[in-house]
Amino acid sequence: MNAFSFLVSTVFDLYLMVVILRIWLQLARADFYNPFSQFIVKATHPIVGPLRRVIPSFGNFDTASFVLAITVVVAKFVLLSLMAGAAIDITTILLVSLVSVLKEAGVLLFWMLILRAILSWVSQGHNPIEMVMGQLTEPLLAPIRRMLPQMGGLDLSLLVMMIILNFVNILLAQYIPFWANV
Repeated sequence: MNAFSFLVSTVFDLYLMVVILRIWLQLARADFYNPFSQFIVKATHPIVGPLRRVIPSFGNFDTASFVLAITVVVAKFVLLSLMAGAAIDITTILLVSLVSVLKEAGVLLFWMLILRAILSWVSQGHNPIEMVMGQLTEPLLAPIRRMLPQMGGLDLSLLVMMIILNFVNILLAQYIPFWANV
């Protein structure tokens, strides 16, 4: 991978994470008045706003943001293919884009869990970013926490969730041929 491919991939992947966070914030009904949430909304609204006029939401699921996420990945793969001089097969790119959005959501969850664990050691709990991370990850951690026995104040639900995420990642890499390369 040359330097320009790295730069293109990084810029598109960072924006994809922002779009995925917008979808996730709405699904989790997180506090949209939080400064971090406001950043996510302001970074995506110029594109999501007009899309919402055309593409309706289904319940809590923001369809317009999901279409934007797929579009970001398609644009990334098309641009990388053009830079490499490779042929562009739109069907393959659409399929890989869907898988890429799902995998990036898992990667984002994994890093958010790691950040939440680190912040639990050093933070006092009044950080706006930490509050949003709690709102986003708590619906996933609460069922695990209920199943685990009490460990004297030690919360192992983060560790269990990270093990589950790695297991799913390895499992999908075995059955979806291009999962590991996305």
